[in-house]
Amino acid sequence: MNSAAGKRRVVVVTGGSDGIGAAAARMLADRGDEVVVVGRSPGKTRAVAAATGADGQVADFTRLDEVRDLARELRARHRRVDVLLNNAGLIAGPRRTLTADGHELTFQVNHLAGFLLTTLLREPLAAARGRVITTSSRAGAAADARVVPGDLDLAEGYDGLGAYKASKLANVLFTRELARRWGPLGVSAAAAHPGIVRSQWGHTGPAVIRFVVASPMRFAMRSPERGADTLVWLATSDPGRDWESGGYFADRKPAANRGADNAELAAELWDRSAQMCGLGASAAG
Repeated sequence: MNSAAGKRRVVVVTGGSDGIGAAAARMLADRGDEVVVVGRSPGKTRAVAAATGADGQVADFTRLDEVRDLARELRARHRRVDVLLNNAGLIAGPRRTLTADGHELTFQVNHLAGFLLTTLLREPLAAARGRVITTSSRAGAAADARVVPGDLDLAEGYDGLGAYKASKLANVLFTRELARRWGPLGVSAAAAHPGIVRSQWGHTGPAVIRFVVASPMRFAMRSPERGADTLVWLATSDPGRDWESGGYFADRKPAANRGADNAELAAELWDRSAQMCGLGASAAG
């Protein structure tokens, strides 16, 4: 569906140079959307953009200045953004790593960079009464997934898989708070679990992940196209009718995440994320 009669929707897909991001970009371009593919690798990003007739933008989410530059470029080119698909992510290794911005790597790439990009695109998203869709994971719904507002950079008791779970829980908390804060602007939000997908996954991640990705179990995983299905459904169906804004979904259905049913935690995560990005309260919404 188009944002207005006779106009193509503008859809921004981060993590769009590989895996489910590239699959989603192709599927949405095939539906007639004007897609912007955002990736870290210039070569892969150009290839996907060329294959889909999309615009390609390169940004490394381990550097928040590149996220700011990306947002500036998108605002200059597009008065409206109908869909922002926050799909960029990784699973980091067993040793805690800090980015150039001084933040824990997994938290910054999987949550903080997407939070910053979203808030900087507030005006074009509101102009389109658009939607923000964030790729989460069932890992964020695990009983031991924790977001600790006083230790978002995981200085205490770090482990790679725990950092990933925390970041994926943060995705759902962010989605719920975004729906609450920006609902009056007409902006909808959803988070989704794509399933276990045959993609890059971040091969420097925990040993168990590297084993699964390299083993015959890989062939039991979902294809990128199947993994992208719920994301594309959220991007093309009607919020308020087909799905509830602020929700978390798997296989086109609402999914449970008890850890995200904490409005106070969601609000605190938002405020602390804004501080970590150098945003004032008004700028962050």
